[in-house]
Amino acid sequence: MTKLSRLKAPIKPQLEQFETYFRDTMKSRVPLLDRITYYIVKRKGKQLRPMFVLYCAKLCGGISEKTYIAASMVELLHTATLVHDDVVDDAMTRRGFFSINALWKNKAAVLVGDYLLSKGLLISLENKEYRLLDVMSKAVRDMSEGELLQMEKSRSLDIDESTYFEIIRKKTASLISASCEAGAVSATGDESLIDEIAAFGQKIGIAFQMKDDLFDYGENHVGKPVGNDIKEKKMTLPLIHTLAAMGFSERKKYLKTIRKHHDNSKRMKEIINRVRSGDGMDYTREKMMYYKNEALQHLSHFASSDVYDQVVNMVEYVIERKK
Repeated sequence: MTKLSRLKAPIKPQLEQFETYFRDTMKSRVPLLDRITYYIVKRKGKQLRPMFVLYCAKLCGGISEKTYIAASMVELLHTATLVHDDVVDDAMTRRGFFSINALWKNKAAVLVGDYLLSKGLLISLENKEYRLLDVMSKAVRDMSEGELLQMEKSRSLDIDESTYFEIIRKKTASLISASCEAGAVSATGDESLIDEIAAFGQKIGIAFQMKDDLFDYGENHVGKPVGNDIKEKKMTLPLIHTLAAMGFSERKKYLKTIRKHHDNSKRMKEIINRVRSGDGMDYTREKMMYYKNEALQHLSHFASSDVYDQVVNMVEYVIERKK
């Protein structure tokens, strides 16, 4: 049994019920749309965000019908962003399968992403779950701002560490935070407790993104192309820290390579090796562990419960995963 399978085991019946609810929310009377959404459902990912919804609900009082609504909203929003990302990045594959835009072209992919986003917001209105609508709408706003801020900074490459954390807090951590918050909202009306769960989600979301950043330099030899972020002029923490430690002329040289020669594999390899040989990766791992420990501090008053141990296992998976 894989580590992920072991994580799913305590909530397996609830995950299966969520999957049924999720499939039902995606149904449409338009045959083309039904074919595409069926394809999406069949190639599901790790489901980490719905798992965070379910576990945080369990932590705060228990899983209910409202929890399945929350988990479906999260997964619809997440799927919509992935479909749109593939269009923006002109990506032909996703999770080892052809992307929606590869099979049905960009126009259909954009419209499918819009459909999924609207369904995610509509199910909250149909069920009069306005608090969940508030949580997810803020996540959509933050994710959009984070992506646009990253695009802006990729042009100038003037990103420092504080801007990097602002980007990943909005772009990645906001949806994981919203997943945790939505789970808590589905189980309790205690706003102070909901705030703690949301803060937990934000910090583990930041750690999640730093783990992804390490993959770009070949950590664990995952399927993701090494140096892909640099080629797209995305300034991640290992690179930011490495550049900050350089002298002016050396830093200028590497920034020029990123700006003008990011398609030159030899020059890209030089940057990757420079990051690996310095302490940029170790520094990123230290920061990742800091945010992991900070995240768990927000759950300290749950430490005596069995569910807490299951959530800790989820956290450990986030920072130890191989892909």
